Amino acid sequence: MEKPVVLFSKSNYEGQVVLLVNFPSNLKLHGYLKKFNGIIWSKSLGAFYLPFSKAITNALFQYLRAENYYIDYSALTTGKSSNVNTEKIKKVDAGHRIVKKVKLSIDYFKTWMSQKRYSENTIRTYEGMLLIFFRFHFPKTELEITEKDIVTFNTDYILANGFSYTYQNQAINAIKLFYRQQGKTQLLPENLERPKKTKKLPEVLSVEEIQLIIQNTTNLKHKTLISLLYSCGLRIGEALKLKVKDIDNKRRSMHIKSAKGSKDRYVPIPIRMIDLLNKYMVRYTPNDFVFEGQNGGKYSAVSARQILQRSLHLSKIERSITLHTLRHSHATHLLENGTDIRYIQELLGHNSPKTTMIYTHVSTTSLDKIKNPFDEFEI
Repeated sequence: MEKPVVLFSKSNYEGQVVLLVNFPSNLKLHGYLKKFNGIIWSKSLGAFYLPFSKAITNALFQYLRAENYYIDYSALTTGKSSNVNTEKIKKVDAGHRIVKKVKLSIDYFKTWMSQKRYSENTIRTYEGMLLIFFRFHFPKTELEITEKDIVTFNTDYILANGFSYTYQNQAINAIKLFYRQQGKTQLLPENLERPKKTKKLPEVLSVEEIQLIIQNTTNLKHKTLISLLYSCGLRIGEALKLKVKDIDNKRRSMHIKSAKGSKDRYVPIPIRMIDLLNKYMVRYTPNDFVFEGQNGGKYSAVSARQILQRSLHLSKIERSITLHTLRHSHATHLLENGTDIRYIQELLGHNSPKTTMIYTHVSTTSLDKIKNPFDEFEI
């Protein structure tokens, strides 16, 4: 049975701006959403709602994607609020039907990606993109798709809904890889061009803001996780896959295995972080993964995001901050402290120095040394 599409929209309700979460009647999804921190069900609206913010919207989006639900957030891109039920909002829908043969091809593609050791997140994302693409072009099969259909999808679905560059790029990546693996089709994957990349700089927190977030994360387990992400510049997936045996106290380092691009690397651990980790290990005694869920296994990325959002709220930081912002902040602060860019590249596990160089545009150290002639004016 196909999972329902979840519709995000913004509305004014009881004197505040809220994020409305609407979907066709589904008991399983209803029960799953009830577990999300702070969400409320409204009978009058026939929808769940939360106080609206970019951070909360992103956290809920990730929470739903973790269970492979598809989210239509096109209503948010207009920047307008409404007082009507979200079922009445017009949107560009990809539909729900898909040719059985195409579905089987996508399932085979998932198996192929698993054998090629693509990450679970990439497999899940590409599957979602392909399902939307072929639902949009129902009843066409993969053999009937042409380059013109790609253009139509970009124009009439992605751009019409106001979806981001990242969303469009992921869709093209998924389609290219799918058709490269498929072989004999009308579509030549090498002819598909990705959208022009936007040059947005990453959001970065100050050292004082990082300290405040950590201070407001009082639970030892939560504090250790947030501190590790920042102090070692880890991706959240790397931190959650980290095992107890991967940490070497004597050498004060950790072995990050099968990171992005299936690469391993060693990352030094600051002395204070070692002390915090040891304190955490003594109290929680994890068996396998450093951060484990209540029932064993890896800790949930969704729970980690909720931890950060609570700490941001307590710290009164209202910017759109994610767990990855901690990694960006780590790299920027290292650069501002005089760390060589090549060393930062190695610590972060970047393939190309070009990726690491973006932090030179975020750092304010060199800019602060520029003498502005305006400072000499008498006004």
